[in-house]
Amino acid sequence: MIGPLKCRMGTNGEFSGFAICHSRSKALSQEPPKGAPMSTTGLIVLAVIVVLVLWIVMIYNGLVSLRQRVGQSFADIDVQLRQRHDLIPNLVETVKGYATHERGTLEAVIKARNTAMAAQGPAQQAAAENMLSGALRQLFALSESYPDLKANANFQQLQAELTDIENKIAAARRFFNNTVSEYNTGIQQFPAALFAAALGFSQKEFFDLGEDRKTLTEAPQVKF
Repeated sequence: MIGPLKCRMGTNGEFSGFAICHSRSKALSQEPPKGAPMSTTGLIVLAVIVVLVLWIVMIYNGLVSLRQRVGQSFADIDVQLRQRHDLIPNLVETVKGYATHERGTLEAVIKARNTAMAAQGPAQQAAAENMLSGALRQLFALSESYPDLKANANFQQLQAELTDIENKIAAARRFFNNTVSEYNTGIQQFPAALFAAALGFSQKEFFDLGEDRKTLTEAPQVKF
């Protein structure tokens, strides 16, 4: 802090340091006050930055919510597929007791099941499940050639359970594809499209089982 100005008086009664005192006093008066408030322009810039950050955060949270819905809906499909895979060994063993000569069909079902269990991602799993469904339809078609197998209570129960699971998979697949469509649309729309890729959001695959998929009860016709 600049102290009070001191000017010496000469012997002739005049201030010998008048010019110096005057200049120091002028400089002191021109010094800006400490702790001056921010200018209006600075406040506006700060407000714009805050609003922009909040806007990006809201968009990010919305995309995260959509991505979580996609993950949860695919988990529902995965649960149904696991139940389906768990029933197949019992079905194969039941059929073996009546159709021992149908080794090729039984091996095709087992191979398709193993492929479906090893598949990764919606696209691969959908393709593998399509193959498995085709193999199961061929297996169920054998019951037409073996009346005792068709009348077996365990076989009928397994067929009913697999058909029920098939319907649940279809419902879960529709819900999953809807959430994927909503998510993919969300990251492509403005303004989310400006930063979706930079924030780590990319398009998801649909679980497409094909338009010609049939239920397990619609077995192919077998002619003799």
